[in-house]
Amino acid sequence: MTPVHFSFTSAFVLGLMGLAFHRTHLLSALLCLEGMMLSLFIALALWALQFEATAFSTAPMLLLAFSACEASAGLALLVATARTHGTDRLQNLNLLQC
Repeated sequence: MTPVHFSFTSAFVLGLMGLAFHRTHLLSALLCLEGMMLSLFIALALWALQFEATAFSTAPMLLLAFSACEASAGLALLVATARTHGTDRLQNLNLLQC
């Protein structure tokens, strides 16, 4: 495994571990998701450049567009949660309570 592959794999795994183990605030969960998407974007872009695959050159831009949509939806949920509950702590959120 090359050092470049190791760095992107470790960045993705660190984001996944942060999402799994450090779930106190909604903002920290969203930041972990964004870190995972950024590592996937860079790895996919370098993969397309390394193999000179012109058919896959649009895939990183499509992934970046989807991650921007995911970020905007996450921030909208964060604002709505902060307005209704007064905090973004995930322990205070109960999906069964209306």
